[in-house]
Amino acid sequence: MARTLVSEVGLLILPMFFSCAVCSKELWFCHGWECPTFTLVNEYEGFEERYYDTSYWITTDTVSTGENDVSTGFWKLYNFNQWGNKEKKCIAMTRPVVVSVKEAVGMGKRRVSISFYQTTPDIPEPNDKTIRVKVVRGGTVYVRSFGGVPKHEFVMREVKSLKEKVKAAGKQFIGNRFDAAGYDPPWQFVNRHNEIWLHAL
Repeated sequence: MARTLVSEVGLLILPMFFSCAVCSKELWFCHGWECPTFTLVNEYEGFEERYYDTSYWITTDTVSTGENDVSTGFWKLYNFNQWGNKEKKCIAMTRPVVVSVKEAVGMGKRRVSISFYQTTPDIPEPNDKTIRVKVVRGGTVYVRSFGGVPKHEFVMREVKSLKEKVKAAGKQFIGNRFDAAGYDPPWQFVNRHNEIWLHAL
């Protein structure tokens, strides 16, 4: 069975339960872990409009959204949090794990990356040079939530549906990019929470 994007992220969250620290958050789908903060601006049929505050992430590129490539990226970031940085800090795991896809435009190449949210801008330098710190400035994000452990085809159907609904609501967004956010470990079969994010223009 093929596993990519959100479904793969769900499987990769397993090690987070054995990391060095845990932070709490009020959002039910964060399950007591720290998540990026946002304000719910509006609710529409099939999606939410959120305004996310400026946030800080560690990110690494992957070759594709395939299981092995995403897994490789995940473990790079996980090792960074587990003392794999110049200051030898153990950094608390967070939610969600985000796989970002930027489709090719013209002669460009499709780009895929995986990111972990960081709770502070004071991020130590990674030992792995393929990891970078990313600052995401505050902005509007259109979010579609769904449950289950979806296959790749299901995720892409959710992306298509979100784009259609956002367009129907008269909103503009970056058309060649989406993020798939996973919040749950593989053994959780009920009350799972996944999201697709589109970033407003």
